Amino acid sequence: MASLLERDAHIDRLDTLLADCLHQAGRAVLVEGPLGTGKTELMRVFADRAAARHDVQVVTARCSAQERALPFGVVGQLFRAADWSARPAEQLMAHVGTTTPTAPAAATGNAPSPALLHACRELAQPVFTAAAETPLLIAVDDISDADEESLHFLRHLVRHLPQSRLLLLLADGTTSWPERRRLHAELLRHPHVHRLHLPLLSRPAALRLLTEELGEDTVRRIGGELADAAGGNALLLHALAEEQHTGPAPHYGPALLRCLHRTDPGVLRIVRALAVLGDDAEAADVAHLTGDDGPEAVTDVLASLTAAGLLDDTGRLRTDDARTAVLDDLPPHDHTQLRLRAARLRHESGAGAETVAQHLVAADSAQPAWAVPVLTEAAEHALLDHRLPFAVDCLRLAHKATSDERARAVIRYRLAQAEWRCNPSAAARHLIALTAAVRAGHLGPDEALSVVRQLLWHGRGDEAVDLLDLLRDRAGQADQQTPAETGALRDVEVWLAYTHPALARGRRPPAVPAGLRQTVVPGIDPHLGTAAALADALAGGRAAGAAGRALQTLREGQPHSGTVWAEEATLLALRVLVRTGRTDDAAAWSERLLATAERHGIPTSAARYAAARGETALLRGELAVAEENCRLALTRLSPAAWGIAVGLPLSTLVLAATHRGEHRTAAKHLTHAVGETMFQSLYGLHYLFARGRHHLATQHSHAALADFLSCGELVRGWGLDAAGTVPWRTYAAEAWLRLDNRDQAWWLIHEQLSRPDADRAPVRGPALRLLAAAGPPGRRIPLLTEAIDLTESSGDRYEQVRVLTDLSRAHQATGNKRRARLLLRQALHVANMCGMQPLARELLSVSGDLDGGVPGDEDVRPDSGIGSLTESERRVASLAVLGYTNREIALRLYITASTVEQHLTRVYRKLGVRRRKDLPADLWANLRKTG
Repeated sequence: MASLLERDAHIDRLDTLLADCLHQAGRAVLVEGPLGTGKTELMRVFADRAAARHDVQVVTARCSAQERALPFGVVGQLFRAADWSARPAEQLMAHVGTTTPTAPAAATGNAPSPALLHACRELAQPVFTAAAETPLLIAVDDISDADEESLHFLRHLVRHLPQSRLLLLLADGTTSWPERRRLHAELLRHPHVHRLHLPLLSRPAALRLLTEELGEDTVRRIGGELADAAGGNALLLHALAEEQHTGPAPHYGPALLRCLHRTDPGVLRIVRALAVLGDDAEAADVAHLTGDDGPEAVTDVLASLTAAGLLDDTGRLRTDDARTAVLDDLPPHDHTQLRLRAARLRHESGAGAETVAQHLVAADSAQPAWAVPVLTEAAEHALLDHRLPFAVDCLRLAHKATSDERARAVIRYRLAQAEWRCNPSAAARHLIALTAAVRAGHLGPDEALSVVRQLLWHGRGDEAVDLLDLLRDRAGQADQQTPAETGALRDVEVWLAYTHPALARGRRPPAVPAGLRQTVVPGIDPHLGTAAALADALAGGRAAGAAGRALQTLREGQPHSGTVWAEEATLLALRVLVRTGRTDDAAAWSERLLATAERHGIPTSAARYAAARGETALLRGELAVAEENCRLALTRLSPAAWGIAVGLPLSTLVLAATHRGEHRTAAKHLTHAVGETMFQSLYGLHYLFARGRHHLATQHSHAALADFLSCGELVRGWGLDAAGTVPWRTYAAEAWLRLDNRDQAWWLIHEQLSRPDADRAPVRGPALRLLAAAGPPGRRIPLLTEAIDLTESSGDRYEQVRVLTDLSRAHQATGNKRRARLLLRQALHVANMCGMQPLARELLSVSGDLDGGVPGDEDVRPDSGIGSLTESERRVASLAVLGYTNREIALRLYITASTVEQHLTRVYRKLGVRRRKDLPADLWANLRKTG
């Protein structure tokens, strides 16, 4: 049988002792071994074998700790199991009725009473009489759990075994309880008592056992893992095999727990204390927690469990799964009390706040007077380490246990901040109480301004404005506010004027003494001034001058530090880079920030940086990247948790889907419920603009025009027209052109081109494209040629395709079909590369008007100069003709970007051209011949 693997020598030993008994030489065997080594199974198998081979009468009993108080309980099992006369049983019952349970004689040092000795002698007589008639094997399991009267009876049998045909098997564990040591010593002093020790199974034997239980396929897959986890313990191996049938993964914790329930209750009590205290627990600490056992007893138990393979070599639970299973098995009240004792023990021994707080949180109780400071300190440490769930648990418990209103308000504020980083929806439930705390003066200026920010996030603008009015009134009272705190309020209102301008209209920030804004004040977030400066630059159309500070903010900032305004400053810095055309830098930084937020497990930050990355990718024509990141943003935070800021990822998704031609998908994104308060912020402005672009692409020109004109009304009403946040005039002009109103279109385009930011490539390129469409045909080619350079420099692939398409049509109208075909191929290449399917289909339809899309060999002019190019120069130039950037050419040809630039310089010189767009169309045919 599988459970008797590596036990042949033990069976042979028992056979030898049984043979002695058959010849009137009674023997006793103490079968020892750690828990789970198969002592019970060994005795059962040997008893069956003895009964079958030698006609031996077998009588068995099993001791139980729950029956220790029952006098002669084990003896009663033996007499009921044997076919002996009724008279001893009657005597036993009489003794049970008259004998009072006594304390163990070995423990008390008292000799057994004469009545007890007389009872044992009377009860032993029929046993020896039966053995004289038929050889007798008595097997008693777990003798340490026997009642004291039964132990005296067994000792009596042991003393009188010689000259009998009785083999007495007594099984016991190896845990060094004092009583167990004394019992074993007393038994083994007799020469006819033998010790039989059962070791753990070897690894090959463990694998054979698992093969019989689970089959070869399963053992090949996870047998080694199970064998290592069991440590050679047969009982644990069986339990793991049974647990394996309940699911795909081995459930080590429940399997271990089943084994522990087979032990003495004191052992399980010690293991529970060990699970609570963790890996750094000392024996004295465990003993202190259990209360009943000394350090020596604890050490002995842990050594025994280690020998049994139930603990690792250091005497610790092997896995977190095991620790969880042991603790989950505790009744709730017992678990709470054990955790509170552990917290007190750790606190009194000078352990760190986080160690103590873990026990308090697990107990869900902070009753000791010292608990609240410990919990708040632990929460601050956890926030610094980005362990947000634990910080939230600590602060929630501290808040529940605090009665002082001011302290309670501060803890609630910290809790709201921690929850906001995990899920802003969870933090919203605190806003009513926090608003009241600000009004009552229980929170400082920095906390109050943070509450304002959270109110704005959730679209509660009126409440935010009321709080700001209150703070401004207080700022006017010199005895309540310092000038630096007034400067912080002014910075918030500067930030508000850009991000939520509808709420800031007509509000004048309070004056601040010169130079004071740079003062670092305790209690005021130092990143607030940076956020205000960047917002002010964006609102005033001075982003170019703020690019240096934006990069410095990104390089030196700590956006994941948990401070209130650090993330706001970082996101504004990214927007400055986008506004100044540094989309490569913006993409790189947003990816880095997103990766850090993901690594630290900060869902809100990850969502916001993913949305920023998506917006940047959209501007670069990377539609798949834009969609992927914005979907990630809406996964890390639900649309409800996004508050009014949901307008940012939604607008990017709408535009990306529109550019792809997936208009149903774009319409689906527009069905998300958004509150009216969103349109008091920049998020609403971006949403309106994206919706207008969708309407324009789906031929709903009137709806598109309404959205673009609404954008214009908003930015002009907010005083942000100079910021150039969205090019609403350009796309309103396009809608007017669709409605065949060239005058209105012409007026809007010229107004756009007269704006202060008209020289920015992302603004001027689309405007020139529409100016060419609205103007006379003779001016189209120069305007579109300039627009190509602008769209290439801005990285806007979508607009680049549209310009190339219009320029191709312009050359076709003048009869230059060769140039028209080249531009069409460039546009088709970029459209396919970026996944712009509607434009790609449109380009394919246009190619039919050009007498075929690909020139043949006859198109190559012998005097074109191409023959003077080297093969590598031809390949580089051919890819450049198709619109590949230098970096893309380098990746495609496995060379460096510098090499590409050198090749193109030589190509320009040999062909007598100055720019990439002047390269001859013949190079396309050359690429077909060489590639």
